[in-house]
Amino acid sequence: MKSLLLGSAALAMTASFALADTVRLGTEGAYPPYNFINDAGEVDGFERELGDELCKRAELTCEWVTNDWDSIIPNLLSGNYDTIIAGMSITAEREEIVDFTQGYTPPSPSAYAAMSADVDLEGGIVAAQTATIQANHVVSTGATIVEYPTPDETVAAVNAGEADAVLADKDFLEPIVSSTEMMFVGEDVMLGDGIGMAFRESDAELRGKFDAAIASMKEDGTLNDLIVKWEVGGTW
Repeated sequence: MKSLLLGSAALAMTASFALADTVRLGTEGAYPPYNFINDAGEVDGFERELGDELCKRAELTCEWVTNDWDSIIPNLLSGNYDTIIAGMSITAEREEIVDFTQGYTPPSPSAYAAMSADVDLEGGIVAAQTATIQANHVVSTGATIVEYPTPDETVAAVNAGEADAVLADKDFLEPIVSSTEMMFVGEDVMLGDGIGMAFRESDAELRGKFDAAIASMKEDGTLNDLIVKWEVGGTW
């Protein structure tokens, strides 16, 4: 899904997790259907169900923590939570900073959405969420990029005429396109290597527990069941 850029190696903390304690799962809480805050004020979505099941299989006590996307990796490294489960794409750039589990969803397409079919995707203005693989892609096309802190703001920018189109995960855009006057334009774009959980490099044991739990969900089909239920990406 998304790819955060970090420019400071000083953020690489040595904080580690004691497996006897509660595992804090960090998520954004603003990217449905992967993660969002429901009417009860609780983390919900595909990754809430997935994370709870992974903790059960790993025999870990877990709690959820929300954090803004643009600081989600720095706050992992600072020890504010123990893992990130937030629709985070596995990229070579990010693997220089954190360690990932295997992917829990395969790579899924990003897509452009606009109010008109004849927008100029390479010479126009395209909105994307700050510090994402979509933002990086827009820059590579030569279009003028406008970045926003949240995905909802990127859609609002198109509706307000501040941008000609938005580039985001197709999973995120599909319910918006189906219920508004926005439409998909151009070709889908494949970015990233699937979505995984991110950990501090010092927490290899904890990462291994979650990696094994993800593998077990793939083996018995329950991971595919969740993917189909929440309509995220493709199945294994």
